[in-house]
Amino acid sequence: MNTGIADRIEGIGERIEKACDRAGRKRSEVSLMAVSKFHEAGEILEALNAGVRLFGENRVQEAERKFPPLRKEGAFALHMIGSLQRNKAKNALEVFDAVQSLDRDGLIVTLGKLCAERNKTIPVLLELHTGEESKSGYPDEESLFRAAEIICGFPALRLEGLMTMAPCTEAEEPVRRSFRALVKARAALKARFPELSLDTLSMGMTNDFEAAIEEGSTLVRIGTAIFGERK
Repeated sequence: MNTGIADRIEGIGERIEKACDRAGRKRSEVSLMAVSKFHEAGEILEALNAGVRLFGENRVQEAERKFPPLRKEGAFALHMIGSLQRNKAKNALEVFDAVQSLDRDGLIVTLGKLCAERNKTIPVLLELHTGEESKSGYPDEESLFRAAEIICGFPALRLEGLMTMAPCTEAEEPVRRSFRALVKARAALKARFPELSLDTLSMGMTNDFEAAIEEGSTLVRIGTAIFGERK
């Protein structure tokens, strides 16, 4: 068992608070997600016991195996943050509380229909591609507008904001440029759809979450800095 998880979470909380101070923001404006892919239920339970109430997983099958037994250990939310295949959407709705990685119109339609059939409302984020060529996401603001229009046609889908992955580089400017692109896209989407709150900007991971907070992130997705290297 990794006995350092609680200490790591405390340290990350302190770094989040300092980043908020630098940006003139309140600590309460930023949520911490523990990204638990490739880590086992015992480690997740440690994070839960240390106060984490939001978790992220990339794969439906892995989440199905690990998380249902943990529901009895305490209240938490589990978000899908990886690429979701349409044939896994039905299973995803059984285990996840939200989907952050909506990146295709067809997936929106599939989720919307499945939620309507189940009389279930689920929060969603649209993923904007701002970084590496290999990463998923909508390519530009116009495609986000189209996707939002599709979502608005499904009352069971509640669009709450945007997410992105910055480029994997040690250079600071491309990373900040990625985050600023998401902030700009949210502003454009809000202007086009003023009825939507769009409060969530999910951006920032282990190597760049402080810069993300300084640029406006409301949700940082931290894996390695909490759980250590993948196993």
